[in-house]
Amino acid sequence: MSSKLSNEAAFEASVRGFFYRQWLLHREPVPPTTNLSSQVAIITGSNSGLGLEAGRQLLQLGLSHLIIAVRSQSKGDEAANNLRKEFPNAEISVMLLDMSSYGSITAFANKCKSLPRIDLVILNAGLVSGEHFTTVKDTGHEYSFQVNYLSTVLLTILLLPILKSKRISKSKVPVLSIVTSDTAFWGSIEKQGSVLAQLDKPEKYAPMAWYQNAKLLQHFFVSKLAEEVDSRDVIVNMVNPGLCGGTAFGNSGAGFSAIAMMFFHFVKWINARSVETGASTYVDAVVVKGEESHGSYVSDWAIRPYPEILYTQEGAQARERLWEETMEELNFAGASDIIQQMKR
Repeated sequence: MSSKLSNEAAFEASVRGFFYRQWLLHREPVPPTTNLSSQVAIITGSNSGLGLEAGRQLLQLGLSHLIIAVRSQSKGDEAANNLRKEFPNAEISVMLLDMSSYGSITAFANKCKSLPRIDLVILNAGLVSGEHFTTVKDTGHEYSFQVNYLSTVLLTILLLPILKSKRISKSKVPVLSIVTSDTAFWGSIEKQGSVLAQLDKPEKYAPMAWYQNAKLLQHFFVSKLAEEVDSRDVIVNMVNPGLCGGTAFGNSGAGFSAIAMMFFHFVKWINARSVETGASTYVDAVVVKGEESHGSYVSDWAIRPYPEILYTQEGAQARERLWEETMEELNFAGASDIIQQMKR
């Protein structure tokens, strides 16, 4: 478990650690006996890139039903049609989901209640926001903070009792994996005062910093959630695909100078993994890893440490504040009541 790996956190956050992961750690194969026939998987943001490739890899393992959850019906249909040509015996569906809208997330979760079973969920939808501080009209929160943290947490909570109720196999617990990033190790939050309010202040806004901080908050949240939710009902973990080429990450260049963008693309060109390799970490997190990964950070096909702050007293206090603030923010959807119900 990540909670037991505090002595490895400093290395994970170092530049040396980044290059070690990108260059020396290699794709771990899925056990050859793996068979996902009859299973159902949901992947958000899966019309392209890592999400699409993860869906393809699950289908290669015999997945019976893949649900592509995306904002655009046309893009979702295009991705689904391409996969249907590759996997004519599988059922591939498209469901609409806008991660910037609480209403869309709630509607999506309600539709999931009608599914006969759900075995695997990968919450892959995320983004680096634009150069200027922009808020979501309906919530008032900064856009990338909304999508990467608040909306992801809401969808996680809403899906928990649904996954528990849809469990079919006695031997296989449903798994929900939140796609995070090793950039969380370079995130930074103020250790006093409100946690959520920090990401709604435009004064110090920078696209990458907000992305890193939202990913850091995911670690706080999931580590706490694992203490509230029984791993025998639903396994919740986080997965990091590493720096991958062939994705849109960092392509906008928002907020970066021309020189900084040239350097970023050079680093990406030299170090990036393939989309196939990055997506295989998703498959590892939901198919290979089991109860031991509950509440943990899965990176490079293994359970890795949290960012260092989570092992400190100040970090523990910030985690509790974040939890309370998050429950209050999502109270409209009965978040606290759902967590309490999951304890029973």
